[in-house]
Amino acid sequence: MVSRRALMAGSLSLAASLSLAASRALADQLTLPRRLAPGVARSAELASLAGKRPLIRLSHRPPNYETPISYFDGPITPNDAFFIRYHLADIPVVDPAKWRLTVSGGAAPLTLSLDDLKQFPSVEIAAVCQCSGNRRGLSDPHVAGVEWGYGAMGCARWKGARLKDVLAKAGVPNNAIEVVMNGADGPVLDKTPDFVKSLPLWKAMDENTLIAYEMNGEPLLHFNGAPARVIAPGWTATYWMKHITELAFSEKPFDGFWMAKAYRVPIGLFPSIDRFVTQENAANAPITEIMVNSLITAPADGVQLSRGPVRISGLAWDSGRGIVRVEISTDRGASWREAKLGEDVGRFGFRAFSFEAEAAAGSLTILSRASNSAGQSQVAKALWNPAGYHHNVYNSVTVSLA
Repeated sequence: MVSRRALMAGSLSLAASLSLAASRALADQLTLPRRLAPGVARSAELASLAGKRPLIRLSHRPPNYETPISYFDGPITPNDAFFIRYHLADIPVVDPAKWRLTVSGGAAPLTLSLDDLKQFPSVEIAAVCQCSGNRRGLSDPHVAGVEWGYGAMGCARWKGARLKDVLAKAGVPNNAIEVVMNGADGPVLDKTPDFVKSLPLWKAMDENTLIAYEMNGEPLLHFNGAPARVIAPGWTATYWMKHITELAFSEKPFDGFWMAKAYRVPIGLFPSIDRFVTQENAANAPITEIMVNSLITAPADGVQLSRGPVRISGLAWDSGRGIVRVEISTDRGASWREAKLGEDVGRFGFRAFSFEAEAAAGSLTILSRASNSAGQSQVAKALWNPAGYHHNVYNSVTVSLA
């Protein structure tokens, strides 16, 4: 394992700083949701990191960059357009040849190299990776945290070994109830809690949960978790541990800060089917699965179009139950008509949709509403919570026609 401290400067040097002229040119292209807090609109800018096209930079250290809506032009998000999310700023560049994964608490300690990991049967799954706080910046009233707009998410084809196969090789103890995960990134200050998470054993042993080393047919990018990361399809990205280096079986609920204090929602507020029961209490529960949602990717909000048919396209997704319907309204929700669903890349992936609306001159507001096979649909009003999680209100864009 490469020293965190020694390589912190090296990892930060991966940030390809733009020239002043280029930054100004990119700023002219930046559009942000109108409902974001004014301070966010003033500070956010388009900027690049190594291997990435310009993304919306909300913070530099730790790096938090979201994908502009215009990049979502299909069900699979290109690697160079994929969002970046970190809690901690010490992010070492890990040499794949020196990377090791340790598994403790089983029948016998296990250590794997990347080559060892690739000896397990490989699986490829298309799955949405979405930050729990995606759209947090749209909360009303506003809440603390990274003020994400719509782009703290992406869908890739992830390839790797099943986590359950790795755990089985280590020997799953009879009394294990959770699997604790840690990655190579860490805090700059010793008093800052390290980002350590756990999964319920049943989710860790699910056939779709992976330790991935490729996305979209290429090795993981540094800022997306290289050389290997956990993939927990259907669940929010807080469990998708980047730069994974340690796994440990636990016979009791893990009580680290990022489980016991953070990433929790009022119990019963959201219609979650998959629960993390060992981490629940009378007041709140850990966030788990993704809520059903949709995003209109074209036309862009605020644009002016020529009078005539308006072609609408977008993406819908959920926790893996499967999108069965996307509806469009052009009369502010008074009536809804069904859109055409596009390619199905898998139940955990984005599902494209399209619709053609007739419109006269003037202003046109378009709403989208997705539903899944479990009978869940987007909501008309956000279920407000202190951390701004699970914002899945009908998506809305307004255009003018002349």
